Amino acid sequence: MSKLSHIDDKGDARMVDVSDKAVTARHAVAEGFIAMRPETLALVETGTAKKGDVIAAARIAGIMAAKRTHELIPLCHPLAITKATVDFEISHAPTGIRVTSEVKVSGQTGVEMEALTAVSVACLTLYDMLKAVDRGMVISDVRLVEKTGGTSGTYKAGPRPAGG
Repeated sequence: MSKLSHIDDKGDARMVDVSDKAVTARHAVAEGFIAMRPETLALVETGTAKKGDVIAAARIAGIMAAKRTHELIPLCHPLAITKATVDFEISHAPTGIRVTSEVKVSGQTGVEMEALTAVSVACLTLYDMLKAVDRGMVISDVRLVEKTGGTSGTYKAGPRPAGG
């Protein structure tokens, strides 16, 4: 089993020292799904949700979250992100919205956490903006889809989970 990079020899948490790592292009894609009732999805599709354009708000929230991941996840490095996108795909079977984020940086550490944080916060924002009509929404299947760059190379996830 590999040693955990955020734990020192005494078992204490630490921020990983990346000062000797080369600056390389790094890229990560993450996704998640928020399931909702068909009536709730219809409000999103028609733009008639009481709080306005929920997709636009969730997109901005996700991008902001990617940029501030180091403030939310204690041992993440602050990064000068060069790209952060959040996209939405309406689904009628199952009913809900698939959220995908892509993040890029030229740096000494990867952006997997930034992509995952962007998806998570975008889903939470959708929940917040639609909860008045559907408190039963479920956020699920948040996962890393792909990452490139760095010494560990490329990672690609297998097929999507069946639920979302």
